[in-house]
Amino acid sequence: MARTGRRGVAVAGGTLALALTLAACGGADDLGGGGGGGGNDGETSAGGGTDCAAFEEYGTFEGESVTLFTSIREVEADQMQDSFEEFTECTGIEVVHNGSGEFEQQVVVQAEGGNAPDLAAFPQPGLLQRMVRDGYVLAAPDAVEANVDEGWTEDWKSYGTVDGEFYASPMLSSVKSFVWYSPTAFEENGYEVPETWDELMTLTEQIAADQGSETVKPWCAGIESGGATGWPATDWIEDLVLRTGGGDVYDQWVTHEIPFNAPEVTEAVDLAGAILKDDNYVNGGIGDSRSIATTSFNDGGLPILDGECFLHRQASFYEAQWPEGTDVSPEGEAFAFPLPGMTADDRPLLVAGEFVGAFNDREATQAVQTFMSSTEWANTRVEIGGVTSANLGVDPELATSDVLRQAIELFQDESATVRFDGSDLMPSEVGAGAFWTGMVDWINGADTDTVLTQIDAAWPAG
Repeated sequence: MARTGRRGVAVAGGTLALALTLAACGGADDLGGGGGGGGNDGETSAGGGTDCAAFEEYGTFEGESVTLFTSIREVEADQMQDSFEEFTECTGIEVVHNGSGEFEQQVVVQAEGGNAPDLAAFPQPGLLQRMVRDGYVLAAPDAVEANVDEGWTEDWKSYGTVDGEFYASPMLSSVKSFVWYSPTAFEENGYEVPETWDELMTLTEQIAADQGSETVKPWCAGIESGGATGWPATDWIEDLVLRTGGGDVYDQWVTHEIPFNAPEVTEAVDLAGAILKDDNYVNGGIGDSRSIATTSFNDGGLPILDGECFLHRQASFYEAQWPEGTDVSPEGEAFAFPLPGMTADDRPLLVAGEFVGAFNDREATQAVQTFMSSTEWANTRVEIGGVTSANLGVDPELATSDVLRQAIELFQDESATVRFDGSDLMPSEVGAGAFWTGMVDWINGADTDTVLTQIDAAWPAG
């Protein structure tokens, strides 16, 4: 999942239940102390405004900086930087965040070129595994593992574990199984939020009949995302495999126990194609179905605001793409409902997230990595806005929007069948390679069997 998404959530193989408990904090000795002189050892910062007691465990450092590389850009990048403000005041460590839409390619180039960042947030566990096995990412410190054991489910920890050793802590989380729409447009046209897949398709047909024209369609979409182009289409397929095959088939698919072109996967792709490849249903306000491949994922849903489309499947983090001043609320100009299952009782939930791994064991690097694995950082970042976290100690009341609170409610739904983004779990040459590019070919007219057979052939031997 690019986050480019991605900023993307939850748990393969099980249900994600959020308990409102606080993660325990380790002592400064767990981090090996720190350089002398910097930061603040008293109750408040030098400016007198920040209570530094909560940061004592991370040590104090004089003029040190730690680089953090992620796929997070624009507004969210600024918010990420803001999440370290008090940490920097109290520890003396400046966290230098860099975000790139080419993260998946650039993190490999930087590591292989001997210019790796101190820390990187991997949206794909498959890419993390590759970097670990190539000897670039180091095992996480004990303090990080203790935070994760206390604050996250075993499934979340497993995504940062490679060959039985723990390397990377979960960071942010997102619900991917959302459909964005305009509550005001639904109200004006008498449309109701569907509760099953058949109801969703009936609504699609009704909108096409009521509104359809050369420029107005039921759906809009965009899958262009720089070097990660194609990932929004893989989310469609993952959501449909989870709905048609259930959790067991989904698990077999992402581990290649069944081939990529298995009948269950073909069925899911064809269901997605019944929307995404039908010019009667897409791409409202933009063009025909093939325009999806060249439309930025950031812009894909915006025609909803102009009444040129009514439905846009995209993750909870898409909230950040609506223009400033947009009323994003249950009665507003934009909101989201869960992508329905095959029956009203089904609760399939596709989720994603990032995992913070370190390329060196400097004390300052370990201090930042430990802070980012804590409940304190998760609550700080959620309160700043625009994101959510599956950390067990996150307070839902800190969520800054109705959509994000809805996402937390979905995380807490014990009846949900929750699975992590499949392309992120697959080997990177498939999940962040052949699957992405194959979906672009598919949108551009290639047939389902040809595309799935080519993706299956890309799966590494052994």
